[in-house]
Amino acid sequence: MLVRLIRAYLRPYARSLVLILLLQLVQTLATLYLPTLNADLIDNGVVQGDTGYILRIGGVMTAVSLLQIVCAIGAVYYGARTAMLLGRDIRAAVFDQVQSFSAREVGHFGAPSLITRTTNDVQQVQMLCLMTFTMMVSAPIMCVGGIVLALNQDVPLSSLLLVIVPLLGIPLALIIRRMRPVFRAGQQRIDTVNRVLREQITGIRVIRAFVRDAHERDRFTRANTDLFDMSLRGGQLMALMFPVVMLVVNLSSVAVVWFGGHRIDSGGMEIGALTAFLSYLMQILMAVMMATFMFMLVPRAEVCAERVQEVLTTSTSVVPPLVPAAPAPADRRGLLELWNIEFRYPGAEEPVLRNVSLVARPGEVTAVIGSTGSGKSTLLGLVPRLFDATDGAVLVDGVDVRDLDPAVMTRTVGYVPQKPYLFSGTVASNLRYGNPDATDEELWHALEIAQGRDFVAAMEHGLDSPIAQGGGNVSGGQRQRLSIARALVGKPAVYLFDDSFSALDYATDARLRTALAAETRQATVVIVAQRVSTIRGADRIVVLDGGRVVGTGTHSELMADNQTYREIVLSQLTEQEAA
Repeated sequence: MLVRLIRAYLRPYARSLVLILLLQLVQTLATLYLPTLNADLIDNGVVQGDTGYILRIGGVMTAVSLLQIVCAIGAVYYGARTAMLLGRDIRAAVFDQVQSFSAREVGHFGAPSLITRTTNDVQQVQMLCLMTFTMMVSAPIMCVGGIVLALNQDVPLSSLLLVIVPLLGIPLALIIRRMRPVFRAGQQRIDTVNRVLREQITGIRVIRAFVRDAHERDRFTRANTDLFDMSLRGGQLMALMFPVVMLVVNLSSVAVVWFGGHRIDSGGMEIGALTAFLSYLMQILMAVMMATFMFMLVPRAEVCAERVQEVLTTSTSVVPPLVPAAPAPADRRGLLELWNIEFRYPGAEEPVLRNVSLVARPGEVTAVIGSTGSGKSTLLGLVPRLFDATDGAVLVDGVDVRDLDPAVMTRTVGYVPQKPYLFSGTVASNLRYGNPDATDEELWHALEIAQGRDFVAAMEHGLDSPIAQGGGNVSGGQRQRLSIARALVGKPAVYLFDDSFSALDYATDARLRTALAAETRQATVVIVAQRVSTIRGADRIVVLDGGRVVGTGTHSELMADNQTYREIVLSQLTEQEAA
């Protein structure tokens, strides 16, 4: 999974990879050549007392060192640049994939996990590539080259490598094998910490209102401690590797000096050759250490790559049409039809909506009302394709929304969600989500209809006043009015209001509905509401109960012959007020 992910996203940077490989090859060969030159300088210069030879070889060593430095700098620069580009591309791919998800897929992964996968998981893969380009490429070259040149210096002494390399490799392999499950659990613990922290930040007012600070503190402490314990286990395994490596390195150096001294004493080896052999031994072990460091990163990167690939390979349940359809301009009236709709969440025993049919016509207001959990918001979410119906059809101007061009859908349907969300930016940038080309005059007009002109004008910078993430610096009612204005700016043919007036006082609600009636008299308006006062004047009221349509008609008609509607109305109004 890791190799497949990296290979796919490194393909555009093949030239950079070739350049990195060449630079690493040159700088590693230069590093390997220096001990041989040093041995030659000692044996033929220092021992012989030939100053001229020392200067000549010293000059060659200086030139080789400069070449090594230049190539190393180039390799690190291009390696880091390529790794950063890889991370950028994977993050962009994950973001694009998440943007294509319906509410169903987002709910399956969860927002905290998606954030972790887009940031921390991608960073781990990026870090592995960075270390590979800057260290791992040179490690095998240095290891093989060191062995060859060590053999060139003294074959009998090189037999020590047959003991040293397995002595180092076997315990490291056993430690690395245990790291993979630990790192997998660690990434899941990060998801949990992100989820708990996100819930606590978002729900800080609820926590304070119910004085649950101690409970939430304990909850976060448990999640944080679980992450600490798992990180500690991984850290202990990583910490165990370096003592093992250093123990083998030091014992190997002692063995080489011991046996090499005997070789020199017997005349089978020169002093310079022993010095070079020691250097090559260190280079071989350094290569093994670099590979060890890489292997420490590999298990975690493998887990992260699997999590990233899981997102990238998950298909959205809301599939764009291969050949988008669009109504003829003359037919774009905003006629909305739902025929025999059924919607069932994956794995659910019972559908949320069953055999629901309704028609919302241009110039009319269609209201949907029902008890909590009756499927009102789900029904409205099917129109802009937040998710697709599992059976039946949703038509806009005679075209199934699953075949509709997404660009046409955006211009045709304006949706105000039950929980209004504003993005960090300004009032104007949020309103222009409805129409990026809207003028300031159009924004003010939409605000006036949505009863938001006064409070925006009272802000210090008007339309350019800052809005915090989620609209945290404005009240709930102001968020709702800005969300309504955002939909009005787009001037769609179909307006969908999902309980969008719940945070407004009755007077503001009444003024807004009066202004909306004039503004949307040619459009199709569908309102989901809990307040009877909000929908009693609708041209058609659809009553949902248990996911089924149990009544359709005007307020007076339903009061006369629909028991479910009467119960809802009389729970809010007296008999005289409801008449």
